[in-house]
Amino acid sequence: MLSEERQVMMKRTFAFFFIGLIGQVSAQESLIDTVFIDNQFSKVSKTAKISNLNSDKILENSTSLSDLLRFQSNIYIKENGRGATSSPGFRGTTAQQTAFVWNGININSIFLGQGDINNMNPLSYENVGIKFGGGSVIYGSSAIGGSIHLNNALNFNKGFSGTLFSEYGSFGTSNSLAQAKFSNGNFSFNVNINHSRSENDYEVPQRKFINRNGEYQNTSFNLGLAYKINPNNEFYWQSQLYDSEQHYPVFSENQTKTKYQVQTFRSLAGWKFNSKSIKNNFKLAYLEDNFQYFGDINKSKTSGGTGKQYIIKNDYDFLVSKNSSFNLITEYQYNEAEGFGSGIKTPKRNLGSFSLLYRNSQSEKFYWELGAKQEIVEDYKSPFLFSASGKYTINNWYQTTLNISRNFRAPTFNDLYWQPGGNPDLKPETSNQIEMSHNFSYKNFKLGITPYYMHIVDEIVWNQATSTIWTPKNISKVDSYGLEANLTFDKNFERHHIFSNLSYTYSRSVDLETKKQLRYVPKQRVNFNANYEYSFIGFFVQAFYNGKTYVDENEKKSLKDYMILNSGITAKLSSKFQLGFKVNNMTNQIYQTVDYYFMPQRNYAVNLKLNF
Repeated sequence: MLSEERQVMMKRTFAFFFIGLIGQVSAQESLIDTVFIDNQFSKVSKTAKISNLNSDKILENSTSLSDLLRFQSNIYIKENGRGATSSPGFRGTTAQQTAFVWNGININSIFLGQGDINNMNPLSYENVGIKFGGGSVIYGSSAIGGSIHLNNALNFNKGFSGTLFSEYGSFGTSNSLAQAKFSNGNFSFNVNINHSRSENDYEVPQRKFINRNGEYQNTSFNLGLAYKINPNNEFYWQSQLYDSEQHYPVFSENQTKTKYQVQTFRSLAGWKFNSKSIKNNFKLAYLEDNFQYFGDINKSKTSGGTGKQYIIKNDYDFLVSKNSSFNLITEYQYNEAEGFGSGIKTPKRNLGSFSLLYRNSQSEKFYWELGAKQEIVEDYKSPFLFSASGKYTINNWYQTTLNISRNFRAPTFNDLYWQPGGNPDLKPETSNQIEMSHNFSYKNFKLGITPYYMHIVDEIVWNQATSTIWTPKNISKVDSYGLEANLTFDKNFERHHIFSNLSYTYSRSVDLETKKQLRYVPKQRVNFNANYEYSFIGFFVQAFYNGKTYVDENEKKSLKDYMILNSGITAKLSSKFQLGFKVNNMTNQIYQTVDYYFMPQRNYAVNLKLNF
């Protein structure tokens, strides 16, 4: 049963949702058939390293966004046991240096400065995009190591379609999705409801580990609408309502059980104007995050908070000529919060920014762009930000890209005001970055090699001050550098289709004062994905190797390396009916992504998908 307080919270959130439903209409970013609301994502993909995970890939790892990113990207995922608190790390950076972008809006928590991956259900999105490298000129604070883009799509002229998906797996795990879409020449509608739950009571007998009190459940409702008034004007609206409960694992039956509850509401409405020389996209967004932590699941909440963000954003693109354009992005945010049991009272913050980008494609072979941004953050002197990038196609088998940027992250409310431990004297982080990609293609093969370097000043790191108190401080300088390599093979012949992807990452992230590798930054990672389809049968294999990972600042304690292998089979019995079976951790490996918290050994899942 829900507590009375939580029922009130949910009723209020549902009220916000239905008020928005009555009062607003929606559209999409472009006049092509299938688009994302984040119109900048396709632009940055011209020079940045981008990875796209479509709905089919999402269903291969539907259990959690952690699993999806762990097996289908080379991002390091730090998870406190399956289904518990989870955070990403790009290129040796921290979770706070990763921006989560929902349909073009930065949604990192104003408390934590990051996103909890396991409180973002992948079934809520048609596409999960991954952008490597800094992007603060466009996506704001925290876009230092990279950004994760949660995209919803709206179509026109597609008629009606629907999807039902249900998966059941080990440890009492179930994932369900119901989705319906309708569109004609002027109107588009997309509704998505998904639910995930698990008893999550797995054991690792070799380490005498039981995932006690590990259950979780979450539900998400997503609605998108689009309407074209005429060929030049579109209105759009995208909304999301999310509710979850996570129980945190304990190590003995006598230990007090804890849990964490989250309710999230996001609403984005906008108007797009499009003419021959002008494209303008005006957005209004409201984000609300509520959370409650229970130090004892049988008692009232111990701590919690409510964070609200009001956002006005305008994206003006002026076509100077056929091959060049100026893009002005302005944004204003008002953030307010109310804490409970954390020393955080009622902090408020005003933020504004002005970004100007110039893009030029004088020839089919050469494309370049320049960007500049001034961020205005209340109570902080924000640095001047810039970006420069270019792509040169030398011949039909080789092209190279270069990216240079300065990025930043502002201290969050928890960094500043959490008691005990918060530090009001923190400085904002700044970073300078350079990367150069080399992309080769030969017949069905593509090879990409990207060395990168980041120099971060005043990085904010939480360290243990006493046995019970953690506090943040600025590390004067950090160097993060490494290499990413990616090889793909894609071939169709007769009724066969083969696709494979092999990626390798080498990462060094060094505190220049101690000369030591930062915590939870594996030096080496390898990912492999392969899909084979013949007629109505499909097979897939997923594998990743994670190198030795230090868990302290002195390189004295580490998690040993490991390799995990998954495989699955799907059978499309008709155009509307598909069955699937999957084996996770086939070799029964014992592994941890966070010290003390073991992940599951071999487990299974079966799924059913209906299209109509």
